[in-house]
Amino acid sequence: MENDHYDVIVIGAGPAGYVAAIRCAQLGLKTACIDNWANQQGDASPGGTCLNVGCIPSKALLESSALYAQTQNGLEQHGISVNTPKMDVKTMQARKDAVVTKLTSGIGQLFKANKITFIHGKGRVLPSRQVTVMDLTSGKLTETLVGKNIIIATGSTPVQLPGFKFDHKRILDSADTLALKSIPKHLLIVGAGVIGLELGSVWARLGAKVTILEAMDSLLPMVDAQVAREAGRQYKKQGIEIILGAKVSTYTANKSGLTVEYEFKGETQQIKADKLAVMVGRKGNIDGVLAPDCQIETTAQGKIVVNEYCQTSTPGIWAIGDIVRGPMLAHKGSEEGVLVAESIAKQKKYALNLDCIPSVIYTHPEIAWVGKTETELKEAGIDFSKGQFPFAASGRAQASGHTDGMIKVLSDKKTDRILGVHMIGEHTSELLAEAVFAMQYRGSAEDLGRTIHSHPSLSEALKEAALNVHKEAIHKMN
Repeated sequence: MENDHYDVIVIGAGPAGYVAAIRCAQLGLKTACIDNWANQQGDASPGGTCLNVGCIPSKALLESSALYAQTQNGLEQHGISVNTPKMDVKTMQARKDAVVTKLTSGIGQLFKANKITFIHGKGRVLPSRQVTVMDLTSGKLTETLVGKNIIIATGSTPVQLPGFKFDHKRILDSADTLALKSIPKHLLIVGAGVIGLELGSVWARLGAKVTILEAMDSLLPMVDAQVAREAGRQYKKQGIEIILGAKVSTYTANKSGLTVEYEFKGETQQIKADKLAVMVGRKGNIDGVLAPDCQIETTAQGKIVVNEYCQTSTPGIWAIGDIVRGPMLAHKGSEEGVLVAESIAKQKKYALNLDCIPSVIYTHPEIAWVGKTETELKEAGIDFSKGQFPFAASGRAQASGHTDGMIKVLSDKKTDRILGVHMIGEHTSELLAEAVFAMQYRGSAEDLGRTIHSHPSLSEALKEAALNVHKEAIHKMN
């Protein structure tokens, strides 16, 4: 087939790739996007891990399981009585799948509206800015594209533990755990990270016994220590058992389930379960994407090396999302897609502020943060001031019945510039955006504390935490 020429070729249609493709097309660039994701029917399903088996389906199940848990225990305080609720897993999963289908098909419609050429297949970068496309069924090369620019956005895949190969029946990855057709009696999870905690929460709410084995000696070390301690207390109250410092070694399987061995405090322990979900992180998905002679620098950790503008070591080739430095977060990849598109179109040239990328764990209560923790500031020798406010002192939280948690604001002791904001509580994923905005524009704790917030609202807790930095909070003792 004769080579097709494009201004931009994007490899990958996850949150980084599809956003990059759309923004390129909006800026008048002839754009193609190649993606190899297929749904259960074998059809193209753009959206990457996030839309297909990650962010979106997990939030759908978290919502369904939270409603079920609240119906079981939580409505009585509002004067609402119901008969014993029953969970229909098939219906719950069908709703989740419908949400995914709606969003992935929506991306296809956006591609058409923006005149983006979408190709279902596996892309591979060759020298001279060429990209070959391999048919997923036959494994044969079907066409070759040439681009003035190539954006690599191939996402990431789950890490497998040695000796624990995914069989997708008993040894599960995150996608398998999202798709369970029945509630396991005992779900054993390896890894107390974001994914393990979120999916553990889903099945614990629905009635499964959930045990999480974590090799680290502390829970959520990337989170503010005070927030992590509160999270641990809440998970324990919800019946989730988390064993820290537990390193799995091997397992045996029989008809009734699995027996997993792990090392704990120098001794070998055993635990039985009917399902084992391994969620110990993700790795950049670059295997087979780069031809050996295309001269793109990579790291030993499977990342593509880029500068602050996401340019690789080869001119005209860019890389974004999970395969480059920084956190593996959908919104970070999307913003990189926009900045690369605008750089290519010579609209703007700017770099992301990696210190202002928000992070959220969507358990109950939610954990949300941006910027530095107290530990990081102390290790860096930065003098800081601290203010915090409990949701128990919030009128809106009391009215809703969700009073667990708090908000903490950290600011530079000399300049009062906000250095970090850490939250645990109801809807903190939504409250965090104001803190990110304040930090992005180098705002101070005083700026945040003097901003008028509607009453009654949960956002008032952020204002009060900022006021408490200078011991000026109104609704708590300073």
